[in-house]
Amino acid sequence: MAEPIQAITLSPVEDPQQEGEWLRATLQQWLDQEFLPETVNQEIAERAAQVFVRHRMEGENDLGSLVIAIVTEMQAFDFSQSFYSEFAVANAVSDLILQSLGIDNRCCGQGEEEE
Repeated sequence: MAEPIQAITLSPVEDPQQEGEWLRATLQQWLDQEFLPETVNQEIAERAAQVFVRHRMEGENDLGSLVIAIVTEMQAFDFSQSFYSEFAVANAVSDLILQSLGIDNRCCGQGEEEE
């Protein structure tokens, strides 16, 4: 039987402004590199960082819950001028945070060199 995926709990937020700025800048860089640099990427990154920081300041430290909050709240964002969706943004946030924590977020042998 497969083992359940363990929840990832972030330490309580110490500097919400710094955390939000890091996420905004890192997410915008990812958005710009993944497809094309677009003006809307800045708006997307700002909004996602706002949602993330607000929930962190409300005491949410579970990464899964934070990702769901981003998906839910980004549904109101107009993605019509973007290649992205609320799901892509929330997944990117999750991946970026996992990378910053040094957690390997690849599955099923992704990125492994063949022997």
